[in-house]
Amino acid sequence: MEEPLDLIRLSIDERVYVKCRNDRELRGKLHAFDQHLNMVLGDVEETVTTSEVDEETDEEIVKKATRTVGMLFVRGDIVVLVSPPLRTT
Repeated sequence: MEEPLDLIRLSIDERVYVKCRNDRELRGKLHAFDQHLNMVLGDVEETVTTSEVDEETDEEIVKKATRTVGMLFVRGDIVVLVSPPLRTT
């Protein structure tokens, strides 16, 4: 491995974890990517975390919404982190 994108290149056709801006997380099979980290993911599970404050109790309420998407294009400028699959060799 000589460049940071080499690690992602090794993850083609593997399931990856992608953390995005605005408390959005993606888990899916990496089909393609480019130097801007635009990605095409398949069989994606998207989780969006939101929080709001209950005005009566001042308690923070955290909600997670999850959806499944067959194929998703991810624009690289929202990507914060890409985690390749765990390799045990």
